[in-house]
Amino acid sequence: MRPAMSRLGLSGAVLALLSGCVGGGEASRAAREPAAPAQSQALRQAEASESVVIADLLRRRSVIAPGSAYAQVADAVLAANARAAEAELRAAKLRAVAAEKNWLPSIGPSVSLSSLGDLVTSIIVDQVIWQGGRKKAERAFAAADVEHAAVVLAEDTNARVLTALTLHITAEQGRAEAAVAASGLEKMKHFEWVMEKRVSGGVSDLSELSVMRQKRAEVSAAMQAGAETAATALAELNAMSARPVDGVRGLGDARVPGSAEKTLGVLKAEADKTRLIAQAKIERAGYLPGVSAKANVGDGGGDPVLTVGAENGLGFGTPARLKAIKAAEEGAEAKLGQAREESARKLAALRQQLAATERQATEQAGLAAQARRNYELYQRQYDGGQRKVLDVVGVFETWMDAETKRVGLTHKAALTKLKIAAELGLLVDGSRI
Repeated sequence: MRPAMSRLGLSGAVLALLSGCVGGGEASRAAREPAAPAQSQALRQAEASESVVIADLLRRRSVIAPGSAYAQVADAVLAANARAAEAELRAAKLRAVAAEKNWLPSIGPSVSLSSLGDLVTSIIVDQVIWQGGRKKAERAFAAADVEHAAVVLAEDTNARVLTALTLHITAEQGRAEAAVAASGLEKMKHFEWVMEKRVSGGVSDLSELSVMRQKRAEVSAAMQAGAETAATALAELNAMSARPVDGVRGLGDARVPGSAEKTLGVLKAEADKTRLIAQAKIERAGYLPGVSAKANVGDGGGDPVLTVGAENGLGFGTPARLKAIKAAEEGAEAKLGQAREESARKLAALRQQLAATERQATEQAGLAAQARRNYELYQRQYDGGQRKVLDVVGVFETWMDAETKRVGLTHKAALTKLKIAAELGLLVDGSRI
C-alpha cells in the first residue's frame, strides 16, 4: 500500500510540474493564476459565462400591453406550455458546465489480466497539457450550444403565443363578420316580407320573390359561417390554454416593433456559426501534435510518462481534410450572412404588408361609410316610391360587403403586427422566458 501511495504522490507532483512548465498549455491556466478570494473567482466565472446572445434575449420586452386582451390570452397559453425546449436548454447548460472543467485531469480505473492469470488493477491519471486548442474549442462549442438552445426556447415560446393570438384574432374576426351578417339578416327578412306582400297583391312576380329569398339565405349562411369559424378557433384556443378564454373579447393593444432588434433567426444563426467554427477547430486539433502526461497508479503502475502525438494519423487525404475544415469555417460565416438576408427580406415584406393593409383598411372604412350613405339615400327614395325593393336590396348588399371587407382588413393588420413581433421575439418578455 505504501509504494502505491508513493507513486500516487509522485504522479501528482509530475503532473503539476508538467502543467506549470508548458506555458501555452490549456491545463496550465489554473496553475498560472495566483490565488484569489472566493468573490473574485465567482466574478470571473460570471464573466466567463456571459453570452451576448442570451443577454440580448433577456433584455427584450413584449410589445403587448399588460392587461389587454392579447396579454390575457398569452398568459393563459404560457401557463399551459409544456416547454419541451426548456429541457433541451437545461441539458445544454449541464453540458457547458461539464465542458468548463475539461482542462482538469481525467481519472479512471484500469483492470487487466496478467500473463499469470492474475487481475491487475490500477488507476490511470491523464492530464492533457497541449492539444492544439481542442479543449478550448470544446468549451466554446458547449457555450454556443447553450445559446442555440436559448434561442430555440425563445422561438418556441413566441411561436406558441403567436399561434394563440392568431386563433384569438380569427375568433374575433368570425364574431365580427357574424355580427355584420346578423344585422343585415334582419333587414333581409323585412325586405322578403315586403316582397311577399307585393307578390300576394300582384305588384311583383314570383321571380323577384325567389331572388329575394336567395339573397336572404346567403346572408344567413354568411352569419352561420362566421359563427362557426369563431367557435372552431375558440375551441382550439381553449385546448391549448390553462383556463378558458371565452370571455376575452376584442383586439388587444400592441405597439409596432422597431427595427433595432435582431430577429431570432439571426441570433440562432450567430450561435450556429460559433458552434460550426468550434467544431472545425476540434476536428483540426485532431491532426495537430498534442502533449499529455499519464500516470498509472496501482498494482501494475509504473513511472509517469509524457506522451506526444496526434489523435488522427496523417495520410494522403489529410490535406484535403484540413481544407474541408477550413471551408466549414468559411461556410459558417456564409450561413450567417444568408440568415441575415432572409431575415431582412421577411421583415421588409411583413412591414410592407402591414403598411398596405392599414392603408387598405382605412380606405375600406371610407368605402363602407359611403355605401351606408348610398343605402340610406335609396331607402328614402324607396319610401317615396322612387325605387324598387330589389334596387334597395342591391345597395344594401354593397354596404354589407364593404363592411365585411373592412372587418377582414382590420384583423389582418392586427395579425401582421403580431407576426413582426414574433419574428423579433417580442411577444414575451425575455426574462419571463
